[in-house]
Amino acid sequence: MASAVLRIEDVSVKRGRLFTLEHISLSLTAGRTLAVVGESGAGKSTLIAAVLGLVRPASGTISWNNAPVHHCRPALVMQEPRAGFNPALSIRQTVMEPVVASGKPISADILEQLCGQLELPVDLLNRRPGEISIGQAQRASIIRALIAAPPLILFDEPLSALDAVTQKQTAQLIAELQKAYGFAALIVTHDLGYAAAYGDEIAVLRAGRIEEVTSPREFVSAPGTNYGCQLRDAAIELGALEQTV
Repeated sequence: MASAVLRIEDVSVKRGRLFTLEHISLSLTAGRTLAVVGESGAGKSTLIAAVLGLVRPASGTISWNNAPVHHCRPALVMQEPRAGFNPALSIRQTVMEPVVASGKPISADILEQLCGQLELPVDLLNRRPGEISIGQAQRASIIRALIAAPPLILFDEPLSALDAVTQKQTAQLIAELQKAYGFAALIVTHDLGYAAAYGDEIAVLRAGRIEEVTSPREFVSAPGTNYGCQLRDAAIELGALEQTV
C-alpha cells in the first residue's frame, strides 16, 4: 500500500479565543482523492487555508513528503473561479502566473494542450474574466491549477457555482485530469453525491472536528456516526445521493 504524501497531524486552528479546527488528522496518498464533507461553517475552507499556509495552526503540523507542505507548491481551484482572476488582466496572463512564480520554463504547447483537454477555446485566453461564462472561468481556473504540474491540488467547493449540467461535466473532467496527471486532490464540499462518486476516501467534518473517515461505499451503506447518518439520509432524501455506490 502506498504511503501518504500529505499529512495533517493533530492540527488545531484558532480564531480569537475559539477553535475553528480541533485536532484534525488526515492523510492523502499521491494520485488519490480525499473528499472532506460537512455543513456550512464546519471548517472546510479553514482546512484548505491551513494547508495553503494562509492561516497558521495553533498546534499540529502539515507536511508533504516529510517537508513543509509549501515546498510542493499546491494549487487551488476556488468555489467562485473569477474571484481568483485579476479583472484587469487577460485570462492568459492570470493562467500563466504559477509558471512565472515557479521560474521553471514549460513547453510552448502545454497551454494549448490543456485548453484542448478542457475544451476551452484558445482565443478565450485573450479575454478578461468578465467576458467569459462562469463555466469557462472554472475551466480556466483548472488550467491555472495544472499549468505548473503541482503534485497537490486543493478544490474548494469546485462545483457549487455551476449549473447541474456543467457540474457533471466538470466533475468528470477533474477525475480524468487526475488520472492523466497523477496529482493528489483534496476536495472540500457539501455535495455528498460528488464526494461519494469521485472520492477515494470521505472525511466528515463537523464543527471543526473529524467525525469519521471512511470509504464512499461504507459511508453510503453504513456511516460510522449518527451525524454521518444524518448527512447521508438528508442527501438521499434530496436526491443528491443514491442509496448504493
